[in-house]
Amino acid sequence: MNTYFDIFKQFLLLGVISFGGPAAHIGYFHHKFVHKLQWISQEKYGQIVALSQFLPGPGSSQVGFALGYHKAGIVGAFLAFIAFTLPSVILMIALAQLSNQLTDNSYFYGITHGLKLLAVVVVTDAVVTMFRSFCRSKLTKSLAVFTAITLLVFSNLLMQLAVLVIAGVIGIKYLTHSALESHSVKSTFSWWPFVLFIALLILLSALASQSVHWQLAADFYQAGSMVFGGGHVVLPLLQNLLDGQLTTDTFLTGYAAAQAVPGPMFTLATFLGFHLSPDAPYTGAIIATFSIFLPGFLLMLTLLKHWQNLAQSPKLMGAMQGINAAVVGLLASALYFPVFTSSVLNALDMAVVVLGFYCLKQLKVPIVGLVIGFSLLGILLNLA
Repeated sequence: MNTYFDIFKQFLLLGVISFGGPAAHIGYFHHKFVHKLQWISQEKYGQIVALSQFLPGPGSSQVGFALGYHKAGIVGAFLAFIAFTLPSVILMIALAQLSNQLTDNSYFYGITHGLKLLAVVVVTDAVVTMFRSFCRSKLTKSLAVFTAITLLVFSNLLMQLAVLVIAGVIGIKYLTHSALESHSVKSTFSWWPFVLFIALLILLSALASQSVHWQLAADFYQAGSMVFGGGHVVLPLLQNLLDGQLTTDTFLTGYAAAQAVPGPMFTLATFLGFHLSPDAPYTGAIIATFSIFLPGFLLMLTLLKHWQNLAQSPKLMGAMQGINAAVVGLLASALYFPVFTSSVLNALDMAVVVLGFYCLKQLKVPIVGLVIGFSLLGILLNLA
């Protein structure tokens, strides 16, 4: 019991202070659980982080989930998830409620506009950072460019899935390192979470037409099953999945709000679920949140015990290199539409974006400072 309480306490404290996105969260976890508390070894932690990068889903939350599992099994895993996510969920519900009440308020409109401009800065930074990490060869750079062009011309969910599959196949064919071919890899994994993952994918799709809440569960579970590349990529995927159900302004306001609060960016689902279920907004928020996180956790449980062996598969690594390169192109296309086209309305807006990017990259202004600054600038731009 004391172990469970300790897990909940430690992750709740982190959930309150963990600003800065997935990379920062992984740093917080490393400091707390590897160095300070020594719950896990450096080597084991590195393996967990590598697995989170390989699987679809919320990367930093998957790391936290795996740390809880390492400490106290399934119960510990879900306690870690609930505690780390709870502060963000509460804040996102509060912001969603506030956005409903202040829709016609000029100051709120100004803040929203400022946060949408911040989204341009953050997504641009994500594209640049991911391009440097995932696109180091001529082929991976070509895959990123091909994906961006394709999705700018044909922007729909089916095309997104098609380019990811194509990139994975190309990766298997051309990005497999021959030096690793001699490894004999025994393909093994835990069956029950994978069977549950597939069963829920089929069941929720079949029940989606029964009610708004089943539709919510199906849409957000599907999104959580397909998001490679971290929280930033969830924006274009959800926009295509929920095509026509919400305005672009609502999407970008929620995305900007997810940047402004501590904890995982996937709590964008909390904000959207609130707006998608007007008759029972709190229920909708909780269903959307749990549904988008669950598939990533089930896939983590599928491979967690066997990752060290599977990571030696050259074809698997080749496929992931191709998919990661395509994800960069996917995010680049989303940077133009809807992020840029819905946020930057004139030259003054563009000047604010350039200033914000300079503050983020050169002056190293923390995300909390940028949220405050862009909110104030948004109000000023609205009053001008």
